[in-house]
Amino acid sequence: MLNTGMSTINNLQSIYSKALRFEFLTKDEGIELYQHAPLAELMHVANEMRKKLVPGNWVTWQIDRNVNITNVCVAGCKFCNFHCKLHDDSGYITSVAEYKIKIKELQRYGGDQLLLQGGLHPKLGLEFYTNLFSELKESFPNIKLHALGPPEIAHIARIEKKSYREVLEALVDAGLDSLPGAGAEILSDRVRKQISPGKATTQVWLDVMAEAHKLGLVTSATMMFGHVETLEERIEHLIHIRDLQAKKPEYATGFMAFIPWPFQDKGTKLEQMGVANKITADEYVRTIAVSRIMLPNVNHIQASWLTVGKSTAQICLHAGADDFGSIMIEENVVSSAGATHKMDAYGIQKAIADAGFEPKLRNQRYEKILLPDNEFSRILSYNELHSKPNVI
Repeated sequence: MLNTGMSTINNLQSIYSKALRFEFLTKDEGIELYQHAPLAELMHVANEMRKKLVPGNWVTWQIDRNVNITNVCVAGCKFCNFHCKLHDDSGYITSVAEYKIKIKELQRYGGDQLLLQGGLHPKLGLEFYTNLFSELKESFPNIKLHALGPPEIAHIARIEKKSYREVLEALVDAGLDSLPGAGAEILSDRVRKQISPGKATTQVWLDVMAEAHKLGLVTSATMMFGHVETLEERIEHLIHIRDLQAKKPEYATGFMAFIPWPFQDKGTKLEQMGVANKITADEYVRTIAVSRIMLPNVNHIQASWLTVGKSTAQICLHAGADDFGSIMIEENVVSSAGATHKMDAYGIQKAIADAGFEPKLRNQRYEKILLPDNEFSRILSYNELHSKPNVI
């Protein structure tokens, strides 16, 4: 038993050293870290890597709004309470007039970005999206469109019988600024067939992102975990992201950030099938740390306070995460499955400061930006943040 214990310790030390040299770990090494590394050691290694990738004692945050283009979707995701069928009475397509109201409200908060996502509407083709993006950009030229995702791009390409590149080029010409990592869930076809049978396969998701990188589009990557996947599949997911990032052209940023969050189960078909979210705070912090270690070529890791809460997200800032995400003026999909945490501009800055970091407002390219004049949000100084009471 003693020899086995020493062997495990020596093996972990070897993996830590390899990680701190920013070498790519194998799947088995990633699994070893997740299963056997003491959390404090894992956090330390991830934090050391974070400090080299993102020097400075700050954590970034953003002001944006997540608007759904439509709730009509044919993907059939069993984790989503938000979607409906084509002819359901509850189905809608957001109008341009509604977008203008939402964007003006976003600007009143100092926001600069609209996050636009699905669903996969069977009747909405490329012309609909290019017209929408063009009209929004004409009315609000300074608003950034962080829109759609690989499943939507593949869906539009299938409707139009066009290549992914042709669809992406048309959308960029119309005003698309960056491509979210939506619809990744777990990049395993075994898992995808169970939880999202009508959505893009693993290879399709990766192929769309590869084309986006060739066009120089800034993208992000995500992982929704804690449902039917195995630990091995989680690590394989990270390796898929890392390996695709390694293939991007030198001129491209590729994946700017990685955002993992736990499956939200309330009222979903998966919950009805007996699949529940059992991810603990410890497991989420461990996942953040392993993600940082397994993705040495992706600069930023975001802690999802929306799904795990402020306190757990704060711990993640010492486990490899360097970003706290957005204040989320509007979010519909994850919230509909049980995510209830909320924060305003003061709350998110206070949370970052209480974790020991200086908050820095950013844009989608993770460039530090000044907050424009607005009605509701302002940047607070260190003294202001530490002279006010905590906000839950």
